[in-house]
Amino acid sequence: MKQVVQNYKSGELAVLDVPVPGCKPGGVLVRTAYSLISTGTELMKVSEAGMSMLGKARSRPDQVAKVMQSVATNGVPATYRKVMGKLDSYTPLGYSLCGVVEQVGAGIDDVKAGDLVACAGNEHALHAELNWVPKNLYTPVPDGLAPRHAAFGTVGSIAMQGVRQGEPQLGEVALVIGLGLIGQLVVQLLTAAGVRVVGADPDPTRCELAERLGAAACGDPASPAVEAAVAELTGGHGVDQVFLAAGGGSNQPVELAARLCRDRGRVVDIGKCRLDLPWNAYYEKELDVRFSRSYGPGRYDPAYELEGRDYPIGYVRWTERRNLACFLDLLARGSVDVEPLVSHVADFDDAVETYQSLKDGDLKAVAVLFRYPEQAEEQGESAAPEVSVPEVRRTGTTVAPVRSAKTPVRLAFVGAGNYATSMLLPHLAQREGVELSTVVTTTALSAANAQRKFGFAEATTDLDAVLGDKSIDAVFVVTRHSSHAELTRQALLAGKTVFVEKPLALSEDELAGVLAAVEESGNDRLQVGFNRRFAPLLQEARKRFGARTGPASLRYLVNAGKLQHGSWYLQQGAEGSRFAGEGGHFIDTASWLLDADPVSVYATAAPGNEDLQVVLRYPDGSTATISYVTTGAAGFPKETLDLIADGKVLRLDDFVRASVYSDGTVGRKQWVSSRLPKARDKGQNAELAAFIKAVRTGGPMPVPLESLVATTSATLAVQAGLAGGAPVTLARAR
Repeated sequence: MKQVVQNYKSGELAVLDVPVPGCKPGGVLVRTAYSLISTGTELMKVSEAGMSMLGKARSRPDQVAKVMQSVATNGVPATYRKVMGKLDSYTPLGYSLCGVVEQVGAGIDDVKAGDLVACAGNEHALHAELNWVPKNLYTPVPDGLAPRHAAFGTVGSIAMQGVRQGEPQLGEVALVIGLGLIGQLVVQLLTAAGVRVVGADPDPTRCELAERLGAAACGDPASPAVEAAVAELTGGHGVDQVFLAAGGGSNQPVELAARLCRDRGRVVDIGKCRLDLPWNAYYEKELDVRFSRSYGPGRYDPAYELEGRDYPIGYVRWTERRNLACFLDLLARGSVDVEPLVSHVADFDDAVETYQSLKDGDLKAVAVLFRYPEQAEEQGESAAPEVSVPEVRRTGTTVAPVRSAKTPVRLAFVGAGNYATSMLLPHLAQREGVELSTVVTTTALSAANAQRKFGFAEATTDLDAVLGDKSIDAVFVVTRHSSHAELTRQALLAGKTVFVEKPLALSEDELAGVLAAVEESGNDRLQVGFNRRFAPLLQEARKRFGARTGPASLRYLVNAGKLQHGSWYLQQGAEGSRFAGEGGHFIDTASWLLDADPVSVYATAAPGNEDLQVVLRYPDGSTATISYVTTGAAGFPKETLDLIADGKVLRLDDFVRASVYSDGTVGRKQWVSSRLPKARDKGQNAELAAFIKAVRTGGPMPVPLESLVATTSATLAVQAGLAGGAPVTLARAR
């Protein structure tokens, strides 16, 4: 299928051939009929992409701050790869469309194939021939409403949420500053609500259009006409609400709002404009400044948008989806008319030329629609005192063919998210004797980006085709946590060597399912992405520390920090806790340093947050304490580790420095390695090298399967320990 994309680094716009997205549970696959260009938001994004790197930085100081924090935490090279990887990727455009349901995912019962729906979301309602849209981001189109009009649903919802924030009442007077697409819709919604409207915009044609659509008067904000109209309609008191629907760097809209608003009036910011509030003017009138967040309640909440969890109507009357349905109802009843806003309808194949014309100013438009071909190409169709560590059983002998040095190892990736594209694929793409065969994703554009950047021979959304391809030697599973165990199980049964990112499983049942696949197939060729044991600095420190004769004490501080709002790691119901997702890293590192698997786990948590203390006990009496905290200072190193035994101390400082002390040199360090942050290496490259070698030679996997299972069981026992409040024994199954 085809999709409109942009490279934010170069500014390139393209209509790209990408795989068809999969139809996941909880949503529908929609074939687009019309999609709407947001001439404000999208053109701003297109313009930013054409800026120099300095210009981009100036336009997004918030992102610059995140980059600087990443440099402090992860070092320059890792941050550079991550930032350049994001910049030099195709990103989607679009967020408002109307189309026909082509396929219905599991759990959906309010629409069926063939129904017309309006869709929202900058990750789901894209300028693409097909989109997968979750339940709360689509709504059925009322009978008789034209698809080209229903495509305005998302921008209509944005305007409606802004109007709701202003709390207009019958007979009031409102000022709308900025008469672009959103402003024109705000004018009509206010008029439909019985509010008299004055509009302000320097473009006389937009002023005329707003007056035709219901505004009492409109004019240039710099002229006396707007102020005179407000004085006449309000008896000199000023308007009840001001709606800022303008963009740009001028502070004039904010100053005009203060001048023309009545005492204790409301100012609602809908657009992205400069907000240097003149303190005296806003203070003297005690103006109420409000922000309108996108389509309404539910926006940016993954539980609502992705998991389909609706808010009870008694608590949240107007959600994203209810706003979308309400706007379509107003369109269907003729209370709002969007046809006069349609300046141009372009064929979808002409998308690049259309954007360029808008950017260059050759096409003057309030709203532009993409029209998609009617005929599309044919598609292929409680407390637990004991946790059992499952026994690894194998039937027969695992077949691990040896490949000649001249034959490349052919790899397939299932998933191509941030970790895969920043930490794994850059190493593999440069490795001699490796062929990146196929990338599989449910989101079409991520597969296309990975194919373009790393040289995959194919990109697809069809997992079965990959598992059935006998020429593929190994499969990397780098999807979200909840899918790891099932995808690993399927790949093992298909006879593939598997590299799965942590965690291997989120429950004992999932782990049992993976081991059942090992037993059924006789295929134990499995590696979990526990990379820290492969870190060169830690490897050297362990070697310098040497063998020990007595029990050891290990302390591991993980300064995990807070997650950004909207991170899928916060979806604990579906993806497990943060520690379940990444705690295996630290348990594996401790067990490797102590050369044993834990026999018991005790876990306790600080009330009201995610800070954990996990104590692991080992057969020889050694202990490892993992402090996993989210409340520390962001500037402090993420990982610090101390191993103490036999009069020796090994100290690791965030994979930047390592030291070994011993009694042989009292008061002095026996060995010190200091490295700059740019040299931070957490072992991914060495781990991949060991994995590829095992695939090529047919030799043993880098980490024994029994160790992977023991680490996974210990990680799962942490949750059981938190629930039970007592140590959990890790009993080996017999």
